[in-house]
Amino acid sequence: MVKAAVLVSGGGTNLQALLDAQGRGELGPARIGYVVSNRKAAYALERARQSGVETDVLSKVMQPDPEQYDAQLLNMLRIHRAELIVLAGFLGILGPKVLEAYSGRILNIHPALIPSFCGKGFYGLRVHEAVLKRGCKVTGATAHLVTAGVDEGPILLQKAVDVLPGDTPEILQRRVMEQAEWLLLPRAVKMLAEEIEKC
Repeated sequence: MVKAAVLVSGGGTNLQALLDAQGRGELGPARIGYVVSNRKAAYALERARQSGVETDVLSKVMQPDPEQYDAQLLNMLRIHRAELIVLAGFLGILGPKVLEAYSGRILNIHPALIPSFCGKGFYGLRVHEAVLKRGCKVTGATAHLVTAGVDEGPILLQKAVDVLPGDTPEILQRRVMEQAEWLLLPRAVKMLAEEIEKC
């Protein structure tokens, strides 16, 4: 078994997709064993609790010093014996200690086809607003490894999604989640967990 920690900030729809996939036996050796949010009010925490997954909160309010935040998060992950980290709608930047300790073992799902519409400032609805403003006919999602550069890590999986006439950022966001993010993330977790298990 490869214990996965999921980092969240909001409603937790990607976390739910992972929990549902786990329930169907689609995560391979991976098991969601721990959820950490940087927002106390994140509904993702409730989703985790309803599934019997242990949760914690570590916000910038609780620990404003970036170095201490980094060290504290790493300690929390180690205490819970996390072997794999999944960023599922996590609106935060991981520090160097966590990045080094979990190098090659941190996954992110981004709501666009990297290298388009990615990097600093491209998150949530902003991505879909930019896609529509540019007049793109196709968008999608990317599962990638996390490195120090925002959205610059190696790509594991991508899936394209059509942009349709009349799309709003909210409608497009939902389609990308349903047709790409919720499918790619469990597959990427399974892939990475299988690699970790071999080590």
